[in-house]
Amino acid sequence: MLILGLESSCDETAAALVTSDRRVLAHRLLGQEAAHAPYGGVVPEIAARAHVEALEPLVAAALADAGLKLSNVDAVAATAGPGLIGGVMVGLVTGKALAHAAGKPLVAVNHLEGHALSPRLTDPDLAFPYLLLLVSGGHCQLLLVEGVARYRRLATTIDDAAGEAFDKTAKLLGLGFPGGPAVERAAMEGDPRAVPLPRPLLGSAEPHFSFAGLKSAVARAAGKHAPEDIAASFQQAVVDCLLDRTARALERAGEVSALVVAGGVAANGAVREALSGLAAEHGLRFVAPPLWLCTDNAAMIAWAGAERFAAGLTDPLDVAARPRWPLDPTAEPVRGAGVKA
Repeated sequence: MLILGLESSCDETAAALVTSDRRVLAHRLLGQEAAHAPYGGVVPEIAARAHVEALEPLVAAALADAGLKLSNVDAVAATAGPGLIGGVMVGLVTGKALAHAAGKPLVAVNHLEGHALSPRLTDPDLAFPYLLLLVSGGHCQLLLVEGVARYRRLATTIDDAAGEAFDKTAKLLGLGFPGGPAVERAAMEGDPRAVPLPRPLLGSAEPHFSFAGLKSAVARAAGKHAPEDIAASFQQAVVDCLLDRTARALERAGEVSALVVAGGVAANGAVREALSGLAAEHGLRFVAPPLWLCTDNAAMIAWAGAERFAAGLTDPLDVAARPRWPLDPTAEPVRGAGVKA
């Protein structure tokens, strides 16, 4: 089974061809760092226009890389949300057009499910259920992954995501964009104990997250300490919070096959090392995707499409793009979280 995957939910435009036996036949990705760098963050209108210009050539290039035609694919998978709605619409409409033109099924993929299932693309031994820490620029959640399209949310952020905090910290310290890698590089030169920073919700009964207060503390520290020390202290605070909250979720998850991390922040070396140690303490396997599969990409969308297609889950051509789309729609709202619940 061969799936064409399309991703355009934020500032990466991507197309990939992935088979159901876990072969990535082609993967093309075009980032937009230069376009957004002057603003210190992603500008939705700029991102959407860039997707329009880039997506069709990337699809053609991916097909050429694999030596295939559109008629060779078994289904077209496209991110249908959540994300910046303009970009999501570009990718989904393109996916609909390609599926209709080729007479192939459409699979509308939840971007979060792409991250959630991405470790299974490179690790065939990863079995359901597993505990997933999904940590990215827009999301910070702990999920029990029970199967394809079967997710139970154990925790979420009540305000900001960890990745967003990395980006804001990089902007405050003048470290550049994208913020996550910039902060990690600066932290290597700093002292993680130099700047006293809070660990919001550390030790609380519910395994939820909060990073707004940590961002505010970084803003107050900026200019009073070396940027490298602030970066190192901030990164350690995030690691401590993620570790404490994940440990609390493990107490509630029941029997799981592994502790898994996915999403853009999963590429952070300090985060991976800490979670690996936590998994070992609980006698669990620790699974993290390769670095290229942590950030937004089309291979994970194609793989999620393959898993959904194999389960008989396809979508009509009038399926709507969604700026918000929870993996667990039955989860109760978290007090204080508002729309981010």
